[in-house]
Amino acid sequence: MRDKLQGPFTLAGRILMAIVFLGSGLSKLSKFQATVLYVASKGVLFPEAALALAAAVELLGAAFLIVGWRVFLVGILLAGYCVVTALVFHNFWAMPADQLLAQQVNFLKNMSIAGGFLMVAALGGGPWSWDARTSEAQEA
Repeated sequence: MRDKLQGPFTLAGRILMAIVFLGSGLSKLSKFQATVLYVASKGVLFPEAALALAAAVELLGAAFLIVGWRVFLVGILLAGYCVVTALVFHNFWAMPADQLLAQQVNFLKNMSIAGGFLMVAALGGGPWSWDARTSEAQEA
């Protein structure tokens, strides 16, 4: 039973993990100037460039994840991205008491998502992925 579900489950998992990054990347682009101000308030150097890079990582990473292309590299990249954004934007240890809990929850969510991406990197995109199709073509 598990073997029959590996394809649809890994595809569904990749799509579900990508949804948040698609929405976030599109939001960054549609509200670019307002988001630049927020990024700058966190002390990030070159906030416009950093924001453009973040939007590209989120949108391209999500797209590549959904189709299952270069899943190992995409998983590592998005895991690192989640850890960096958690440390920079959800530094709950430096927040006032009224923001501590919300930022701690967001920090832990980012770290959990990073863990999921490391599992995706380690286990691959599954049989319904671009990577699986191209490795089969190369083996034939």
